Amino acid sequence: MSITTSVDAIVLFTLIKQASLLVQLVMLMLVLASLISWYFIISKWFVFQSAARTADRFEQRFWSGGNLNQMYSELSRGGVMPEGMASVFVDGFRECKRLTKPARIQPGDIMEGVQRAMRVALSREIDFLETHLPFLATVGSISPYVGLFGTVWGIMNSFIALGSLQQATIAHVAPGIAEALIATAMGLFAAIPAVIAYNQYSTRVERLVTRYEIFMDEFSSIVQRQALVPKA
Repeated sequence: MSITTSVDAIVLFTLIKQASLLVQLVMLMLVLASLISWYFIISKWFVFQSAARTADRFEQRFWSGGNLNQMYSELSRGGVMPEGMASVFVDGFRECKRLTKPARIQPGDIMEGVQRAMRVALSREIDFLETHLPFLATVGSISPYVGLFGTVWGIMNSFIALGSLQQATIAHVAPGIAEALIATAMGLFAAIPAVIAYNQYSTRVERLVTRYEIFMDEFSSIVQRQALVPKA
């Protein structure tokens, strides 16, 4: 079994080595795209795992009935910017504290300012979560076509060389076609994981954003109730 695998690897390497320069460049491009895609796929997996755990911990703490002022102080301490849902809360609470200092500010103005601050924080979190996803979408979309271009170019060269022979057989054209088809296989190898990861991560982004938006609505309700309480 291992001997067969080694022979197949040697044959594959030989075919790639004998390919034309343009086909080799196409293969190199696809290999690099695949390696970068896998790096982003793995790194984004850790990002989403961390974001989900952070949201779980924050929601558990927020709804445990603790003091919101104390929670805000702890999260904003040391100048370290919190992440995820905590970032939305900190920006909204900071704006709420700033707007409630004036004596005669209207509750509607407080609500508008808090919601605006939370929307800005939400946009920042969405941008962070979607980082590198466009690259995965691009690789998944164009890699098969790049591989197909290398295949077409390689087959075209094989048939051009075949035309110069007086007696052509399948043995003359088969190696050229085989090395050209490797480009298509590489294109699919790069595209399929990128497409799967993009679809999965896009879904996870939507789920996290939905959780953030639900929290924003719930926190806005809390701010609204507090804003309507007459000041002593």
